[in-house]
Amino acid sequence: MLDKRFIRDNPDAVREAARVKGVDLNVDELLELDEAVRKLQHELDQGQARKRSLSKEFAKAATTRREELRAESGELDQQLKKLRSDLDESSVQLNSLLLVTPNIPWSEAPVGLDESANVVIKTWGKRPEFDFQPLDHVELAEKRGWAEFARARKVAGERAYALTGDLVLLERAVQSYALDLLVSKGFGPVSVPALVKEAALVGTGMFPKGREETYEIPADNMFLAGTSEVGLVGLHSDEILDSDRLPVLYAGISPCFRREIGSASRDVRGLLRVHQFEKVEQFVICEADVNESARWHKELLGSAERILQDLGLHYEIVECATGDMGLGKFRMNDINTWFPSLDMMRETHSCSTLHDWQTRRANIRYRDADGKPRFAHTLNNTAVATPRLLAALIENHQTKDHQVRVPEVLRPYLGGREVL
Repeated sequence: MLDKRFIRDNPDAVREAARVKGVDLNVDELLELDEAVRKLQHELDQGQARKRSLSKEFAKAATTRREELRAESGELDQQLKKLRSDLDESSVQLNSLLLVTPNIPWSEAPVGLDESANVVIKTWGKRPEFDFQPLDHVELAEKRGWAEFARARKVAGERAYALTGDLVLLERAVQSYALDLLVSKGFGPVSVPALVKEAALVGTGMFPKGREETYEIPADNMFLAGTSEVGLVGLHSDEILDSDRLPVLYAGISPCFRREIGSASRDVRGLLRVHQFEKVEQFVICEADVNESARWHKELLGSAERILQDLGLHYEIVECATGDMGLGKFRMNDINTWFPSLDMMRETHSCSTLHDWQTRRANIRYRDADGKPRFAHTLNNTAVATPRLLAALIENHQTKDHQVRVPEVLRPYLGGREVL
């Protein structure tokens, strides 16, 4: 959410942000509603002040004067009732527009309405070379007895899976390694709820736009979160943090759920695009300073790179285009990892800076050096998301005899085993 004063002072910048992000937003309507709300609030404040004045005057007035004051007070009550109703209605309309107002994107972000405009800014490593015909991750997992796909679909339908045997151990190893790395960097591990209230999704920015992607549980008025970011933001909603507590660094752990609406024909095979997955998430709340945010963006991106390098996976970093980065992002970099079976890169990480767009929605502030409350900045990035990363691991590190070489950093978590 953008500051209303910023929108009033910079309407053209907001219009341009909506244009380059492909957001259908009537900025003029927003400004008109903002003016109407401020006018109604002023009239309500004046009416309430007059009401208090009448009450004081009534206590001192003579009997004949009291009848006049009583009549005026009755008329004023009706006026105040209508003002409150009008104010509530206009405020709801204004808030609905503010919730879909995009953040102003980074000036160096590529301009484009989808991922086709993304720009590769770095590559690391090389594609593996095989002297045999490699298997894709589904064939390899089934040959080794590491996954049940057909049986899982009996339980949970399409895009379901069940990991078994060594692949379960490999998943736990990847997650434990990532968590240990983040803890060594000062991130506190937090296991957050996956079952969340609507307010938490609105505060994070997942709603209203992403509602169709989210599993709803109507009987309990709850939802299944698609990322631990929802819970991590929600932990501090409506709080004012002490400045000496910043930055808040979290390694969020949770199961994640996504309906994958609109991707019916994409990555339907195996573990690439599933409805339920596990993730270790990097999350930061820092002071409202663009340089501080930029520093943490670099740090989060660097941690993700460290993980992929330690796992020996070829990857690229892309600068995401304005229309691909989402409503609330100031800057976003995706990391795409090489999948031999696809002969292409696939996204495994997404690093985002949101400035105060998210904290204004969730009302997360801190006291600056002068003791004044300010909205903080937030950032997030994947550390590891499985099972997609497992698919990359076993495809890239498979051997001719259908074993999988274990990256050195994972061996301590697997009893020292060098191959699975």
